[in-house]
Amino acid sequence: MRSLYVAQPGCYLSLKQEHILVKQGKTVLQDVALPLVEQILIFSQSQVTTQAIRACLWRNIPIVYLSRMGRCYGRLLSIERGYRTLARQQRSLLEAECFCSAVSIVQAKLKNSRVMLQRQQRRQSLLAEMASAIRGLSYLIYRAEQATSIEQLMGFEGAGAACYFAALGQCFTNEAFRFEERSRRPPKDPVNAMLSFGYQILWNHILSLIELQGLDPYEGCLHVGSERHAALASDLVEEFRAPIVDSLVLYLVNRGVMRVDEDFDWADNGGCYLNDAGRKTFLRSFIQRMEERLGEGDEEQPRWDLLNRQVKLYRDFVRDPRVGYKPYLIR
Repeated sequence: MRSLYVAQPGCYLSLKQEHILVKQGKTVLQDVALPLVEQILIFSQSQVTTQAIRACLWRNIPIVYLSRMGRCYGRLLSIERGYRTLARQQRSLLEAECFCSAVSIVQAKLKNSRVMLQRQQRRQSLLAEMASAIRGLSYLIYRAEQATSIEQLMGFEGAGAACYFAALGQCFTNEAFRFEERSRRPPKDPVNAMLSFGYQILWNHILSLIELQGLDPYEGCLHVGSERHAALASDLVEEFRAPIVDSLVLYLVNRGVMRVDEDFDWADNGGCYLNDAGRKTFLRSFIQRMEERLGEGDEEQPRWDLLNRQVKLYRDFVRDPRVGYKPYLIR
């Protein structure tokens, strides 16, 4: 089973026998056998025929409409998909089962941060500057495994983030961009502005995928949920911050794609934000990276699917807590 991603604007999805055809004008971009489709995600202004919609509803295949940033506008679901059986199972998880998943998520975030610094250390020969941060992250990965409470675990995560971002600032080679620490409300410099914007795009898309799988986005393991905070989306975004957003920001800055004097505005509250031109440049690069196809042959899928796979792994954990949750790790 695979996800069908429609990212190019002006596409037309139709049904031909047992196949979904994705056309742009007269050109067939994709031809996928309907029994192999798990879900259809449309990131652009595209049309779906009534026949294709009915076939998807009959086969219990959701159709999701998203913005180019990954924010979900809405979805078409068959009636049986509307029941929240999985969400009830999720709320029945034992505290110990949730805590084990929280530990795995924090360790994955710290490990991915460490790999990011190790890569930069090799590329830029920042041996002395990086060695201390890498050792610190290794120690915190070990301590996270020994944690006995969420508060303690969050403390290790916070210490790891401070250690990581202090070292990450040394990886920016473009002198126009200075980054000394992570600031969020408001972001105080262009690098923080891009990090915040990128994390929000990721969070929006993960939230959509959580809803799509029938999970309760407000019932997390690491973060505390509320009516305004989808805790599970905040949990699952952690493992992707460094490999997707941080690596992209490094690329955009060091390659001179983003420009301090043209792509950012400063607000009265001291915050720095991407302006219209900056958002367009960042989004274009972000989407291009997420649409890069990974894998081989029939298994080739856009990088967006990494997020989808992790949400499905969490779904599997909810269905059978004995399997545990295995976060995404880069090497």
